[in-house]
Formats: sequence, structure tokens, C-alpha cells
Amino acid sequence: MANKELIIPADILGAYRDVFTAEALDTLAVLAHYNVAIKEAMVARIKRRNDRAAQQEKIRFLDEESYIPRTNINVGDAREGKFEGAVIPADLQRQWIQGTGPAAKPNAPVDSSIRNVAYALLSGADGWMFDGEDALGQISTMSLDNQRNLKLAFSRDPLFLGVAERVAGEMNRWATGFLGRETIRDWRSQLDFTTKIFRARGLHLADRHIRATDGTAFSASIVDLVLYVVNNFRALQASGSAIVLYLPKIQTAGEAALWDELITALESHLGLATGTIKVYVLVEQLEATFQLMEIRAALGKHFVGFNTGRWDYINSVADAMSWDKEFIHPNIEEITMTYGYMRNYEDRVRRAVNTPDVNGNTALWQGGMEPNIPVGSATGVTESMERAVAGARREQRAGASGKWVAHWKMVHIVRPVWETVGEDNQLGRAFPSLTYTAEDAGGLTLLEPAQRTVRGARNLLSVALQYGNAFGQGMQAAALKPADFFGNDDVLYLMEDMATGEIRLSILWEWLHKGARLTEDEPAAGTKAGDRFTPELFTHLLDEEYGKLLAATNKDVHDDSKGTTLPIARAIALAYVHNALKLPWFVDLLNINLNNYNLLVAEERIRLYIKTFNETKVRITGNLDF
Repeated sequence: MANKELIIPADILGAYRDVFTAEALDTLAVLAHYNVAIKEAMVARIKRRNDRAAQQEKIRFLDEESYIPRTNINVGDAREGKFEGAVIPADLQRQWIQGTGPAAKPNAPVDSSIRNVAYALLSGADGWMFDGEDALGQISTMSLDNQRNLKLAFSRDPLFLGVAERVAGEMNRWATGFLGRETIRDWRSQLDFTTKIFRARGLHLADRHIRATDGTAFSASIVDLVLYVVNNFRALQASGSAIVLYLPKIQTAGEAALWDELITALESHLGLATGTIKVYVLVEQLEATFQLMEIRAALGKHFVGFNTGRWDYINSVADAMSWDKEFIHPNIEEITMTYGYMRNYEDRVRRAVNTPDVNGNTALWQGGMEPNIPVGSATGVTESMERAVAGARREQRAGASGKWVAHWKMVHIVRPVWETVGEDNQLGRAFPSLTYTAEDAGGLTLLEPAQRTVRGARNLLSVALQYGNAFGQGMQAAALKPADFFGNDDVLYLMEDMATGEIRLSILWEWLHKGARLTEDEPAAGTKAGDRFTPELFTHLLDEEYGKLLAATNKDVHDDSKGTTLPIARAIALAYVHNALKLPWFVDLLNINLNNYNLLVAEERIRLYIKTFNETKVRITGNLDF
């Protein structure tokens, strides 16, 4: 199909007529002009990044006399809460536990794929963020399967109801064995308990199935926003549910203002009042932490809260500081939410949400991700669950109104932390107002002494390779652990998404190009404390960790991946870490190799991407097989 705005292949339209309805296609055409503005915003991102590197300057707070781009809001006014924000809707007032995960499985028929939605809505989570981004596989037509499954589930299609009844029985059998009780009394009524939330893909990503008529890549953000809202807003409103989105990877208040324009235009086109659609913002980017109140103000009546987390945010810090030879991270395991710049980041977020707007409205803070899964030895599960609950208690005490879990089995393990306290939320809890001093800025990139070891490098490499392999197989949400712990049930698998690959390769790039010094002896690798992390050591560890994955059982590394997507994952990791210029997104190299299982083709695409970015600073984001 082609109109003056879009090109969509006929086979895609034919297979997904229920997703690409006439109303959805019309709305896509109406909003298509925002594609240009999004591209301009992404060019501006890269320019800011390049300029800071060239001038060796850290990110700064905005001038309080300036105005937020695309708005008439003064920065100083935004910081003082002189803007109109949102009233928190009833079904977001209590969000003790939000689960997250995709609504589809790779290469699965609908009745199997849609089980993901049933698990989510029967989990007992207060909200579920159905992911269109970091945890959703993008091979073949998974992004459209995701949209289809949500539409079928929210409209209570008989196919979904049949699946939900069977899944409820399975979940109760697990709960009886693990928790000693059933968690679902009436599966039909349980389906209405969980608030439905959707995470659209970020502004930096292009859709695989749609292009502009000039042949250029088309924004995945526009596609996800339109297909989700157009196909579900009537069913959500009929059930009394709010229309809620999570917006990822926002770097500036100007980008938030662009999202606000896009959402407002969609509301207007659908005849919805401005502010009908509510949004959380994932604070995943260092630059955003310098503009939190400005982001709140730019999103105005749409904004309901911020979410904090680890992997994406750490990656953004590594990326923003890639030019600084002295800025070198320790082992990834050392960088918890209480480490250096992380605790300062979290503190700024909780202060920002508790600053009232002109009407006295404050916003929600949803805490970070719990990646553990209660599957393993009795000792391993017990210890991991104790850590999970302790982490939740820390966030609750710090002021979070709830947190995330990456698997439905974790809901009833972590939710009691907030259940015991009993308060729906911590809206408006008193914290000091944000300040904007040089000390504040310095705290947002504060490193503290911690271990940097060969063991840490092995963990980084092993999980990064496994994640790249899982991505190529369509499993962007994958249960992973370092290869040295395969077969050790005391060490649990963790649910990981795209962010895990991004940060692990970022840290390895940092160690290699900045000459990181190891902090302890490692006789097996022939290294001592004080030795630098050299190209030779990196190659040696890469070969060893890759060999372990080739030798692993099918349980840990699918045998059919060992000659297809695993070698491609290795080639991408090698190219990313070796390139002298730090590439902005690991996901780009994975995306251009989706549905490709030929190593020679992959190597040519990797060379093309790196050559293009090194020479022009332009990212290749479109589907090369379109």
C-alpha cells in the first residue's frame, strides 16, 4: 500500500488487516509528517554527543532563562512547578508492582503467542507494561503480533478467553507448589485487576514494515503509538481503564515536547480530550536527569510519573562520558542503585516527582526492575528472593510508589513489601526541592572505587554474546547468566532485555579504549592487579567465552543458533568493542541483521554501518531487507 505519506508491503497489509485497520492507516497518514521532526531530533542528539566529545565537556543544566524547545515554557518556571500537570487517574493510584514483558513470542501461532498476555493479566500485578521496545523480539512480524495479541486480549476475544482459562490453572498449580496457595480465585474477574500499559519504541528506532514514500526509514514511535491507541482506546475506555504509555530513551525536554505534540495530535484526531493519554517516562538517559522538571512540564497533562532503572541508565552514562579517558566503570555487578552517580540520579528523580505543579499535583515514582526468577536450587532461590525483597524494601523506604518485576512469578513475592505498608502511593512525600549547582552536576557522574576484574570481564562478555544471540532468535527478553555458571542451580538466571547488551559492550569498550586497570590478580589469565585491560586480553577472553557457548547444551544455547545467530553476535560484539569511535547504539547492529543468518552478509552490514557512522555520523536504522 502506498499513499502520499507511507509505503507498506501488500503482504503485510493482507496478513494484518486486523491491525492495519482503515482507521489506523488514516491516523498513520495524519501523523506521518512528524517523521521529519523525529529525524531532526535524532540528528540533534548525535550533534550534541559529538560536540561534547570534541570539546571534552560534560552535560550541563539548562539556562534557567531559556525556554524548553517546541514550547513557550520558561525553564525557570518549569523548575518551580509553574505548569499544569496531570491528575493521577484512579487505576494508576496504586501501582505497587508493575510487571513487564512482551505480548508475543517468536515464530508462534496466536494461541501460543497470546499466552504472554494471559500470564500478565492474571499475575496479580497492579500494572503490566506490555513492551513494544527492549523486551520485544523484532524478527519477522513480531511487532505486529504484539499489537494483534493486545487487541484480541483487551477486546476479550473468545480465543484469548480460552487461553486465559487454561493459563490460570497452570499459574495456580505453580503457586500452590511454591507459595502454598492459589493466587487466582476467579480468572475472569482477575483479568480486570491489572492496569494495562504499553511501552512504545523510542525515537531512535525505525519500523521494519513501513517506510516513507521517499524510501526513508519511518519512526517506530509513530507506528507503535498509533497502532496501540487506535486499536485499543475504545475497549480500554469501555472497561474504565486509562490509556497509559511508557516513553523510553528520552534525552531532553525538547524531545519530551515532541512526544507531547505527537500525542496531542493523536488525541485531537481521535476526538479525545487533551490529556486523555497518560505517560510515564523511563529515566534511562543521563541528559534527561539534568532536565527532569523540564520534561514534566513539556509533557504537561499527559505526564504521570518517572521510572528509574539500572542498565539503560548506566549505558547512557558510559556513552556520555566516552570522551573522558579517566572515566572508567568497575564491574557491572558493583554498580547498584546505591553506587555513586546512581544514588544521585535516583534522588533527583524522587525530588522531581514530588515537586507540585500549579494545581498542587505531584507525580509517581516507579522503582527499578527486579530481574530474578524463582527457578533454581532451593538455596539459590531463597538467597535471590531475599535479595529481591530487600531491594524492594529499600526502594519503598526511599519513596517509590512501586517497582517492576520481569516475570509474573515474582509478583506475589515482591508485592507484599508495599502491601504490608498499605499506602496506595507516596505521592507528594516531602523531599527537598531540586537544586542545580556544580556539585549536583558532578554527582551525576560520580564514580566510586570498586572492583574491576577478569571475572567481571568474562561475565560482561558471556552475557553480551548470549544476549546478541537471543536477539537474533527473536527473544529480546531472555533468561541469562554467565557461561561459567551453566549447570549451577545456585546461581539463578536473570531476565534481561536489550539494555543488558548495550551496557555490557559499553563497559568493555571503555575498558579497552581507556586502558582500564584491573584491581586483583587472576593467575589463570596471567594478569595481576594494576595490569591494563589490553586488546590481547580482550581477544583471549572473547575466544574462551565464545568457546564455552559453542560447547553449552541446548538448554543454555540453542544448538540451531551455534552456526547462525551466535557467530553473528560474536562479529557484532567484536566490531563494536574494537571500533575506535564509540558507536551510539549496539541495537543498531543487531537490528540491521534481523532475519539474517549468514555470517558473511552480517559482516558486510557491520562494515557498512561502521564506515557510514565513522565518516558521516549517520546511523543506519532502516530495515535493509525492506
